Amino acid sequence: MVTGPDVAKHWIATEWGTPETWSFVEYDVPAPEQGEITIRVHAAGMNPADYKHVAVARSGATLPVSIGYEVSGEITAIGRDTEIGSGVAQVGDEVIAFRVAGGYATALTMPAEKAFAKPTTLTHAAAANLLLAGTTAAEMLAVTAASAGETILLHGASGAVGVSVLQQAAHHGIRVIGTASEARFDEVRRFGGIPVEYGAGLADRARAAAGGKIAAALDAVGTDEAVDVSLELVADRARIVTIAAAQRAQQDGIRWIVGSLPESTRFRDSIRGQLVDLAQQGLLEVPLARTYPLAEAPDALAFLKDGHPGGKIALIP
Repeated sequence: MVTGPDVAKHWIATEWGTPETWSFVEYDVPAPEQGEITIRVHAAGMNPADYKHVAVARSGATLPVSIGYEVSGEITAIGRDTEIGSGVAQVGDEVIAFRVAGGYATALTMPAEKAFAKPTTLTHAAAANLLLAGTTAAEMLAVTAASAGETILLHGASGAVGVSVLQQAAHHGIRVIGTASEARFDEVRRFGGIPVEYGAGLADRARAAAGGKIAAALDAVGTDEAVDVSLELVADRARIVTIAAAQRAQQDGIRWIVGSLPESTRFRDSIRGQLVDLAQQGLLEVPLARTYPLAEAPDALAFLKDGHPGGKIALIP
């Protein structure tokens, strides 16, 4: 089924800079062509990449830039001979989508292969935040070759990526020592981790909590402490990965991954369906801090940039 264009609103960056310079404007949603679908957005997920990628001019990006990379919503139109990433779909089906262009919107037309049936176990606000953090966590476990029976160290265990690492590791039988503030220990324990407080003496605390060899280290915070402790506790630098300390990775010969790297893109695309299945089975949760109206995106991003939201944030049209 193909329908004509609709009028919607979305957030765009018309100049490089902070969210305060963005514009919330009307735009015509194009009818989907073959290989595309149109969805009505019920929730847009929020990630630091949303504002970092338009903070300064970057190669391959031209203004205006539509903001937002993941959403949850409902299909309103389907291009001819088109299936979504999880198979046959029809108008009215609820879906989630990851690595879209312009998720901060009331509606958008997008490549159908990026959409998967929404897990019925998750609200739209939670589902909209499943895949960016989830695929990042999955890749961290994969590149360090973490396997059942091993103990690993995770820096930033109570953050969005960290919580997904904890759940995926538990599913695979991997034991996790997770750094966090003492106030967040219960959250780490809730998802199967053994919490240790970051700060002076971290290496000794992690060593004592492990009670044996720490096979790999995953850094989701990017501090010098996280990298230094990882290097102290894990001899094989190929089994240390960071998503936030690119300079230290280059300097110290550890792994650095980011979604824009071709190898990372391929892996993260390949794992989407598995993560959706885990969520459908109730094995992958997405803790939420709060939601904001879509029109208040700059305020929501200010809360996100504070650095300690205590869960994911979603924008609701």
